Amino acid sequence: MKKIAMIFAGFIAVAGLTLSAQTAKEDIKDAGKEVKKAGKATGKAAKKTATATKKTTKKAVHKSADAVGDAADKVKSKTK
Repeated sequence: MKKIAMIFAGFIAVAGLTLSAQTAKEDIKDAGKEVKKAGKATGKAAKKTATATKKTTKKAVHKSADAVGDAADKVKSKTK
């Protein structure tokens, strides 16, 4: 009777270890998926930032060019 109880306890222990091992594998997979999602989100945010920076820079360059052009016109008109 004790042998049967010991064998039964052994099976339960092995089953518990197997279940916990599967849970650890699932946890690792889930962590990998979360890292992948975070990487995608970071990439999208970086792309949006780059686009906004490009747009702002373009506006600033055009505004500066217009100001330089206006100043050049004033100088030209004063020299006539």
